[in-house]
Amino acid sequence: MWNSSFYDFLTSQYPNMLSQSVLKYDGEILTNNASHNESIKNIPFGTTILAMKYRDGVIIAGDRMATEGYQVAARRVEKVYRCDDYSAIAISGAAGACIEMARLFQIELEHYEKLEGMHLTLDGKANKLSLMLRGNLPLAMQGLIVIPIFAGYDLSKNEGRIYKYDITGGRYEETEYYSTGSGGKDARSTLKKLYSADMPEDKAISLALEALYDAAEEDIGTGGPDMIRGIYPTLKMIRKTGIADLDEETIETVYKRMIANRQKSHKKEKL
Repeated sequence: MWNSSFYDFLTSQYPNMLSQSVLKYDGEILTNNASHNESIKNIPFGTTILAMKYRDGVIIAGDRMATEGYQVAARRVEKVYRCDDYSAIAISGAAGACIEMARLFQIELEHYEKLEGMHLTLDGKANKLSLMLRGNLPLAMQGLIVIPIFAGYDLSKNEGRIYKYDITGGRYEETEYYSTGSGGKDARSTLKKLYSADMPEDKAISLALEALYDAAEEDIGTGGPDMIRGIYPTLKMIRKTGIADLDEETIETVYKRMIANRQKSHKKEKL
């Protein structure tokens, strides 16, 4: 009998393909052994991610930087992934394990749909992710932590919804907004001051990008907009009509306007 869970299938038939048994990084095999802690310290970590509800749905976004301690490991890391037409996942933590889990979660949802001939409910998808996080707990205890935010549009309730998690797989729903990662607290401070549930999409986009900008100013592990290299945060909108990416040209325009306004404010303060 076919199992509708691809993750359960791998766990029972091919456990060696899952990160909880073995993880390869730069050719070195890292197993569940405390003696590998020094190697784990050199693995890139990615932050900061956020999600927020607005009038027409939910926004999910993240910066692009990954760090190794106090050094930049990568500047173009993707931390926000489309799961299906109405949901997305943002990841923070050990970069390799995060990316693997995001991709496995995509396959998990596709596998279920093909075998069952129907979509999972949004709560069902959130529960699937919770089980996968629980399976990653052995590695999380060694430092390979994966902390995602899952967001989607619930067609049965006609609203966007946000789920946050802990390393044990605990799932909690947020009613307005949430941010995590090393700059999560700074991003939440901005959202707390300026958030409004009935914001139109353009205002919500500006607020999400401003929250990531403020996090980058306060947190060394969060990457801000890089005008020279043309690197900007990733942002997706999830609405009743589906999921869409915000193009980099629009993000650049928002940041240029934001920076210009801040420059004007600083000049006024000096006068």
